[in-house]
Amino acid sequence: MINTATSSTALGLPSISGNQSKINAIMGHNNPIYLPLTNLRLDKIRSGFACALHMHQPTIPAGDQGKLISNLQNMFEHPDQGDNHNAQVFAWCYSRMGEFIPELVDAGKNPRIMLDYSGNLLWGLQQMERHDILDKLKNIASNPKYYPYVEWLGTMWSHAVVPSTPIPDLKLHIQAWQHHFASIFGEEALNRVRGFSPPEMHLPNHPDTLYEYIKALKECGYRWLLVQEHSVERLDGTPLNYHDKYLPNRLQAINSQGETISITALIKTQGSDTKLVAQMQPYHEAKGLPKQILGSITVPPLVSQIADGENGGVMMNEYPRGFLPVWDELQGNGIDHEGVVGINGTEYIELLAANGVNPEDYPVCQPVGQHKIWQKVSHDTATSQLVEAAIQELKETDHNFHMDGASWTNNLSWVQGYENVLEPMNQLSALFHQKYDALVEQDPTFTQRPDYQEALLYNLLLQTSCFRYWGQGTWTDYARELYRRGEALVS
Repeated sequence: MINTATSSTALGLPSISGNQSKINAIMGHNNPIYLPLTNLRLDKIRSGFACALHMHQPTIPAGDQGKLISNLQNMFEHPDQGDNHNAQVFAWCYSRMGEFIPELVDAGKNPRIMLDYSGNLLWGLQQMERHDILDKLKNIASNPKYYPYVEWLGTMWSHAVVPSTPIPDLKLHIQAWQHHFASIFGEEALNRVRGFSPPEMHLPNHPDTLYEYIKALKECGYRWLLVQEHSVERLDGTPLNYHDKYLPNRLQAINSQGETISITALIKTQGSDTKLVAQMQPYHEAKGLPKQILGSITVPPLVSQIADGENGGVMMNEYPRGFLPVWDELQGNGIDHEGVVGINGTEYIELLAANGVNPEDYPVCQPVGQHKIWQKVSHDTATSQLVEAAIQELKETDHNFHMDGASWTNNLSWVQGYENVLEPMNQLSALFHQKYDALVEQDPTFTQRPDYQEALLYNLLLQTSCFRYWGQGTWTDYARELYRRGEALVS
């Protein structure tokens, strides 16, 4: 089990750094993960569906004397405010897959689910000593009887939206989540985490940010990520066609130096309405899809969806009535009479590879809007100056063009109107790296020190998307307080 320094634990800090060499060893291989575990056969499947649940609660300075606590704890302590009366239901939502999966498997069913829990939420459950929730999650993360049916997805530790996260902190968030997950669920469970779920499904479209993002994901051992359908385009700027969005795509990034990198992407279709997952729409959509050709191989398409696992009345109250009966419709081999099956992301990709599909055969996509840049700048002669000049020209001449990225909440901006959060966020990040980068480069074990870990914690916490999602007021006040404390630590 991965542990951070004892003194850090005594200070009540989460396990977010200090064991990078061990994390690298766990994640640094390309061996099949779910292929040896799966009870599915690709030739028996006509189409599949993959459902993921996203779970998050921010960390806020709202406890006694400004202590850092989970917003979930704050909901329990103030049930008369807003929708805080739902705290108990939210808590059950965080644990119920730990009830549903064993129940279904013990009954001979063949369920599948993917889970994305932010580091904030996991730490909050630890702070609240909700061992009832954590123990149920440990059972489906670490028990060989149940973990073949559950795929955990990595994410940014503090639910930071990638396009407006300082580039040097992308990898810190990714690694912090890996440290924390392993400290709770074990190294062997971390070894099976190979898919990545971006907070708010936010995909950067600036060439350099995207390149560094994919580079960090691959260096941290991730093999694929979820992307929103309307956040990507073909290389010529056209939208994904109807068929390609049900296949793995190859997300390509070209930076301002002309360097290219890519990673497998599974496409989240349609909108962000939680009812799609709560009512198991992906299963019903998969029923209408025929097999497709990928390269020279006939393969089953996959309907991929993710939704908040607790937000909204439908997800809170109706989801069990949608989720549980589906697995009764599927036969003993997990496939219904039409050849439709539930399947998780890595399991699907590995089954394709085992049946001769080459990732080079995947259709290629890039973030929306990038074709406009590459129409003005040649990959072969690209420089930072040329790319930035093209971006500036497009901003001035094309009102539809921006470099804010795209997410499942496109009606909201994570940048405009939040300068009072973004500027301190970038400043704290700069101060953090000025103080610690050289020290860590000289001695990697420096990341085990409590002072480093506390400063890292505040740097990551300030980047939590919630401080910009909910508008000006209490949440931006929280951000200012986090900045004040973080700045005091690194000054």
